[in-house]
Amino acid sequence: MPLSPVALTQDLIRFKTINPPGDEQPCAEHLARLLEAAGFAVERVPFGAQRMQLIARIGGSADEPPLAFTGHLDTVPLAMQPWSQDPFAAKIIDGRLYGRGASDMKSGVAAFVAAAVDLAAPLRETPGLLLIITAGEETGCAGAFELARHPDLLGQAGALVVAEPTGNMPMVGHKGALWLRAETRGVTAHGSIPEKGVNAIYRAARAVAALESFVFEVPPHAVLGAPTLNVGTIAGGLNINSVPDHCAIGIDIRTIPGQDNERIRAAIVDLLGDDIALHDVLDVASVWTDPDEPWMAATLATVQDITGTHAPIGAASFFTDASALKPALGDPPTVILGPGELALAHQTDEYCRIDRLEAATAIYTSLIRAWCDV
Repeated sequence: MPLSPVALTQDLIRFKTINPPGDEQPCAEHLARLLEAAGFAVERVPFGAQRMQLIARIGGSADEPPLAFTGHLDTVPLAMQPWSQDPFAAKIIDGRLYGRGASDMKSGVAAFVAAAVDLAAPLRETPGLLLIITAGEETGCAGAFELARHPDLLGQAGALVVAEPTGNMPMVGHKGALWLRAETRGVTAHGSIPEKGVNAIYRAARAVAALESFVFEVPPHAVLGAPTLNVGTIAGGLNINSVPDHCAIGIDIRTIPGQDNERIRAAIVDLLGDDIALHDVLDVASVWTDPDEPWMAATLATVQDITGTHAPIGAASFFTDASALKPALGDPPTVILGPGELALAHQTDEYCRIDRLEAATAIYTSLIRAWCDV
């Protein structure tokens, strides 16, 4: 009997994998047992207390690399707004499967695992599949970067499918992210005699004003558009009646292919001056595959055939584990394609449409059959 992607999504949602702390191990073990029963060789990769990542393989050829799928098991917290449904009950109402992670991205993981398990038997004498199921994606792709530091664990792949939420619309790339923390220092003094101190918040305010007018000296990408810079946080001072001696600014830069993050960092230093300390928070590369690349073109056609919908060439606004995994796997063509709805990711009352989940499973099944000729 085929493995139901709907029932599997429900199973995965019922595991609480909110990050922090993650606690992905029980969820990963559940998938490992399913994959092993189908004939996959599964390597369990520890990732801290009660945390685990999986690398599962079936088939393999000396001449042709496998098709790879990847997805993460961790989810974001629930936030303060109350849910109308239990976020861990995985209830289905009017064709919608509700729960934390339903769109981002346990439905995507369930869809490719279901497709892989159902096709496992004929895949043993083919180029085969590589499934990479990660932890810690929601905290800067931490798990994927840890796997990428051990290329012997991963090997190479001929193509990569990232099952992040796109509403089954294929994305051929995404922007990168460079997150920086800029810190200003001052001299504290009593608030009634501010002339005796040096106000770190004023220094930070001047830096923020300068950053607002920062210009990237690169033309926009044809699909990804222009790089962006946003000051997302500012924090400083101990109390209202003291001159603050410290302030920190959070800077979110989204990059496009061809940009050098070291040059961007150097430009920020030149803009802000040497009296502001700059620290790296996150550095993930952009991802791009030419839509005319043969496998990508065939994938776009497959999606159109199954969904009956023609979509323009698109790219994701978010970053994914592909930033770490694509180069580690030998830079294969990479598509971001999953059943979840991006607009529902991280939201209260998150859900995935059942029809999208079933269509994604059909798409993945078709991609596997074509790659492995089964």
